[in-house]
Amino acid sequence: MLRSLFKSRPSRATAETLYALAADQARTPAFYTRLGVADRIDARFELYTLHVLLLVLRLRHEGDQGAETAQALFDTYVSSLDDTLRELGVGDMAVAKKMRKLGEALYGRMQAYEAAIVEADEAALSAALARNVYESEDPAAGAALARYALDSRARLADQPAATLAAGPHWGEIG
Repeated sequence: MLRSLFKSRPSRATAETLYALAADQARTPAFYTRLGVADRIDARFELYTLHVLLLVLRLRHEGDQGAETAQALFDTYVSSLDDTLRELGVGDMAVAKKMRKLGEALYGRMQAYEAAIVEADEAALSAALARNVYESEDPAAGAALARYALDSRARLADQPAATLAAGPHWGEIG
């Protein structure tokens, strides 16, 4: 029992690496130049969420270890959101309230995106991304980003899980 309590958590280290890779990918200038994503904090939140979700979905196919790493990745992302709020100067009293709102938004986005991604429903994903990323009711606004996400999902599925932390194979942007 004590051995399991004090054993190292490789999934946590892997999760931190994967989060950094997802964040780097979400910052790729092509999202902002080619796909027209506005360089605003809420749009960046959407791209971070999309990339973390793509990795979480991939990891879930790796049994218990993958599920543990997926949960650690999600936890790392939430912790990063908390850290970002604090860096932006949000006071301790307001962080909990803002984190609750962010958590609700995160949960909602992940539900909307996950269902569409798992079903490879480009129309539904386009509509969700148009609404959340581009603040548009026109699904065509999110079509290129939806194609990218579905392409990324396929490429990640083809990549062995053991090599994900060396650099996930994302889709083509635009």
